[in-house]
Amino acid sequence: MCSSAISAPSKQRLLRYSTPGRALYSRALGLPPLHVAEAQAVYRPRHPERTSFYHLIDEHFDRYKLLHEERFEQKSGPLRTVVARTVEAYLDCGRLENGFARIRCPSCRGEHLLAFSCQTRNFCPSCQAKRSALFAEHLESEVLAPVPHRHIIFTVPRALRGIFERERSLLGLLARAAFDVARKAFGTFSRNPDARPGMVASIQTFGSFANFNPHIHALVTDGLLLPGGEFIPLPHLDEKVLDEMFRRTVLKRLRRKRRLSEQFMNALLSWRHSGFSVYARQVVHASNQDHTAHIARYLTRAPVRLDAVGKTSDGMVALTTPPDPKTGATARAFDPIEWVHALCTQIPDQGQHLVRYYGAYANRSRKRFQAAEPPPPPGPQHSPALEEQNDPFTRNRRRSWARLMRKLFLTDPLLCPTCRVEMKVVGMITEPSVIDKILKHVRAGHGHNPFEPRAPPAA
Repeated sequence: MCSSAISAPSKQRLLRYSTPGRALYSRALGLPPLHVAEAQAVYRPRHPERTSFYHLIDEHFDRYKLLHEERFEQKSGPLRTVVARTVEAYLDCGRLENGFARIRCPSCRGEHLLAFSCQTRNFCPSCQAKRSALFAEHLESEVLAPVPHRHIIFTVPRALRGIFERERSLLGLLARAAFDVARKAFGTFSRNPDARPGMVASIQTFGSFANFNPHIHALVTDGLLLPGGEFIPLPHLDEKVLDEMFRRTVLKRLRRKRRLSEQFMNALLSWRHSGFSVYARQVVHASNQDHTAHIARYLTRAPVRLDAVGKTSDGMVALTTPPDPKTGATARAFDPIEWVHALCTQIPDQGQHLVRYYGAYANRSRKRFQAAEPPPPPGPQHSPALEEQNDPFTRNRRRSWARLMRKLFLTDPLLCPTCRVEMKVVGMITEPSVIDKILKHVRAGHGHNPFEPRAPPAA
């Protein structure tokens, strides 16, 4: 291949990526391979207080609490106690003033102060990203069978959204209805009564515009599993059949719970365009682990990305969105109080499970549908390495914050940027007086944080 075969924009895209891009460009030109030492990215602590997302919550949440009864209670119900508790925890998330861990390099003695996280659900984008990464690992290592899956989305009409917003326990009904529909539809392809689909159902309550839009994202086996792990693939799947089954199942169960009148239920059943829909065209192949992990993280993603939120000059909230199917618009403006309300409606009730496991993936029956493990080879099986791998501390360490950061962002937060030596946690600081003393010392210029950018030396 000659150099003229590569366009100028393509060259720029290749060179944008340091080592891989330059190596590919060199091979395309027939040049000898490059031998460049690729430096590992340096971890930079996040500062949530510098984001528009944080500023908007901090500035307007107290006023939102005062106005909630007047402006939102009639439609959304009273302000839930979990909302204030979650928002207050988020405002403390990532702030050194609320406590931190001291991490020290054993070589250069440089220290890093690592702020605590809030670990809230469906609110803090950072904590939810870590939760999603753990969820993806859990599915890959402990739940999903090595078979193809389908990503199926079950949605309900706008006319029913208020019912689920005011009574969030009904969201479980929605998830169960989605599985029962899949079980009945898939069961028609096998006469074996023990055959089951495996489903992981994630309850999501947000739409593209941060509006309350309850729906189910499900990762379902593209077929049926038998006890012992045998798999029966689906020959085909009719979305229209699933759509109609889902509509009738949800409406009948809401009627049974006396949340719908019979007249309204019959009206919804008679609508030609009911607002119910089932999208089941995305197949996730077993061999594509990256795609599986991506879908798993998508199932439990945060309602809003940090970089999608901004402020306008007139004090409104600017939200970047996917293109609107009707208008093509990619942004939407919100009143700040309306924006805070939209975010707070996404906070789940305390103790409510947002992920449900059904069928062959149900907790009590999952082992029955797993393939039998091969027998161990003859001879002594004692292995210190295996014991260490199964040690509870090691299992928890695998799911640590540092390891997730390495996996998601290709950077090691425990690696000293100066010495490239793993730093150690030397203390947890939670006493307010000690926190103030250490922060005052650092901000006075007496301490050096190796992760913070430094000014160039004076001439």
